[in-house]
Amino acid sequence: MTLLVSNDDGVHAPGLQALVRALEAHRLDYLVVAPDRDRSGVSNCLTLDRPLQALRIDERRFAVDGTPTDCIHLGTAGLFMETPERVVSGINFGANLGDDVLYSGTVAAAMEGRFLAKPALALSLVVTDHGTATVERFHTAAAIAIWLLDRIDSLKLPPRTVLNVNIPDLPASHIKGLQLTTPGQRLKGENPIATLNPRGKTLYWIGRAGGPVAREPGSDFLAVEQGYVSVTPIHADMVSEAGLQAAESVFAELSTAFGSRCL
Repeated sequence: MTLLVSNDDGVHAPGLQALVRALEAHRLDYLVVAPDRDRSGVSNCLTLDRPLQALRIDERRFAVDGTPTDCIHLGTAGLFMETPERVVSGINFGANLGDDVLYSGTVAAAMEGRFLAKPALALSLVVTDHGTATVERFHTAAAIAIWLLDRIDSLKLPPRTVLNVNIPDLPASHIKGLQLTTPGQRLKGENPIATLNPRGKTLYWIGRAGGPVAREPGSDFLAVEQGYVSVTPIHADMVSEAGLQAAESVFAELSTAFGSRCL
């Protein structure tokens, strides 16, 4: 086995099914280890307060009662397969653009595969209609995933890189190509929505994500809006280089003052 496949929409999600069909059509070796239900928005959460159960559905699929990160953690531990070369996560129903990567279980599954030999892929179909994405659009997204898998090693990416791929919800003939992008930024999300359950208890729905701050040239938002597949290299190192530079000039003084006055 060389590919470990997962998602956050659940093991029976149409995007995952489309991806698996494409992998099989191209005779690529894979194993699916995915959540047993929708676990969207759980980010990099690991389940630490209980044991996990993995149900074998068939020869190539396991359903785990945990998060996407749990799935990759198990899948790379030699429990179900030899160490895979690469994680492929998706195809997600909905965008993972800009700040979405902080919350996305799809991206988190790919990020958990950052220790493997080859860069991971996180794949999302940017569904514009809040109804259902067509089978054709998922088929197009899966074909793009296969195209990328054939070429990703030629990019010479540094270790622990993840490619966050967002595919426009368009017919194949309308997709203009691929663009290498940077993550855009979203506005603050809408406020939570309060509601009452039948027993009068107040409950809260998390509001919708905010739109893009600006559709800047080179951003993932603009690329998808213009009909391109957005490909954004990301990594787990969240250090702010600008923050380091801004603080460097005064930090030595602060450190000296702390040591002489506070200890």
